[in-house]
Amino acid sequence: MVNMTLAIPGDLNAIMKKHSEIKWTEIARRAIEKKATEIELLEAIAQKSKITEKDVAQLSKLIKHGIAKKILGESK
Repeated sequence: MVNMTLAIPGDLNAIMKKHSEIKWTEIARRAIEKKATEIELLEAIAQKSKITEKDVAQLSKLIKHGIAKKILGESK
């Protein structure tokens, strides 16, 4: 297993020290593993997708337009 060093804010470190009974390294390991698994899954899904960057840009524009219309109460 490879070791990793993390920088954490002082206030977070104080909380962690206050609860030294918790295995913080295990919590960090699980969180990193979960995120890595999610990324792998998203990459696998994206590889099978036929959507193009142009399609994404068009969808983004439609979504932004819809949100603006809802917030402003007018068509743009």
